[in-house]
Amino acid sequence: MKENQSLLRFNGINYLVPFILITSCFALWGFANDITNPMVKAFSKIFRMSVTDGTLVQVAFYGGYFAMAFPAAMFIRRFSYKAGVLTGLGLYAVGAFLFYPAMLTGSYYPFLIAYFILTCGLSFLETSCNPYILAMGSEETATRRLNMAQSFNPVGSLMGMWVAMTFIQAKLNPLETEARAALSDAEFEAIRDADLMVLITPYLIIGVVVLLMFAVIAMMRMPHNGDESHDIRFFSTLKRIFSISRYREGVIAQFFYVGAQIMCWTFIIQYGTRVFMLEGMDEKTAEVLSQKYNIIAMVIFCCSRFVCTYLLRYVNAGKLLAVLAIAAAILTAGVILFQDRMGIYCLVGVSACMSLMFPTIYGIALNGLGEDAKFGAAGLIMAILGGSVLPPLQASIIDCGTIGNFPAVNLSFTLPLICFLVIIVYGLRRARD
Repeated sequence: MKENQSLLRFNGINYLVPFILITSCFALWGFANDITNPMVKAFSKIFRMSVTDGTLVQVAFYGGYFAMAFPAAMFIRRFSYKAGVLTGLGLYAVGAFLFYPAMLTGSYYPFLIAYFILTCGLSFLETSCNPYILAMGSEETATRRLNMAQSFNPVGSLMGMWVAMTFIQAKLNPLETEARAALSDAEFEAIRDADLMVLITPYLIIGVVVLLMFAVIAMMRMPHNGDESHDIRFFSTLKRIFSISRYREGVIAQFFYVGAQIMCWTFIIQYGTRVFMLEGMDEKTAEVLSQKYNIIAMVIFCCSRFVCTYLLRYVNAGKLLAVLAIAAAILTAGVILFQDRMGIYCLVGVSACMSLMFPTIYGIALNGLGEDAKFGAAGLIMAILGGSVLPPLQASIIDCGTIGNFPAVNLSFTLPLICFLVIIVYGLRRARD
């Protein structure tokens, strides 16, 4: 009980209910992130595109984070964290509902617009919710509190993966990629339209859920911690926070971490599909089984997050970050070198190592920024651009098929390996603070 009070009670104020409501938003954007990763493969199949073209989903998705982070920070600075959360939820719902008119066009690019608007909302949410959680108590327990809130992000991610596997991937037309390429235009359009109707249904449902959350938070009285100043000194604040090496290097580390996370969770489908088809499975069965392994990876990620949050009570955050990044790098080397299920097992194991990274980099980088944390949070959310920039690079490698006599999908995981090396350096530098 003392532990809960130290995390969620400060200066006589109990933050339990606001904490629960804001933490629910972590699950909502986790859902959006991880229902989207398998859509790279789904859209590639539905529209008969290359993997590289399919990753435009990730470009639009994480591009929205990048574009809206600093506008969100200025909005929050001018108004409040609560206003930022409500704006984020509103844009999230609008983007989800835009999937219906996108489906009616029968074209790929309107979906990218819907994703972009949806993630502009997610950018508002993350820019608001992360520092809001840090402000709900003492600074000494801020990183642990954020890790606790972030522990519910993979709960939403698991739900997104399960929905993608059960209600999208398993219900799409079973025609394989090569067979679709041979269809006449009329046959292709009929199958495409049926598949798109399957794909958009979960997005329309989550849009309704988000609107309900909007109504609950709008009616609830929320604390004003960190909302004292409404002055916007954009350039002077940026100059001040980027002069701090802990923050500046944290933005770089976050860029590479998000890139690694999205690459590992997106391309496990391509990696696993290749392995399982070599074992004799058809393409659809291999894809669904790969997504099951992705769900296992997320379960491990979720459990590891709770374990790591507990360990942070006793271990320096930078040191633990470095140790986990080293383990992730070793496992990623296994992903590259093995060409059977051992590679899949290594790729699943990487998720256990990644569980701590995002909130810990975030907490370390924002530590001591005070009111500047609103703009500091925006820089760290903009770093999510790594999830937009790096996956297309990996996809372009995968599209090569083979490089020499080695599977290109294996060699493509050299990019996540480089990312983990960057995080190792950041963790070791921060362990000395």
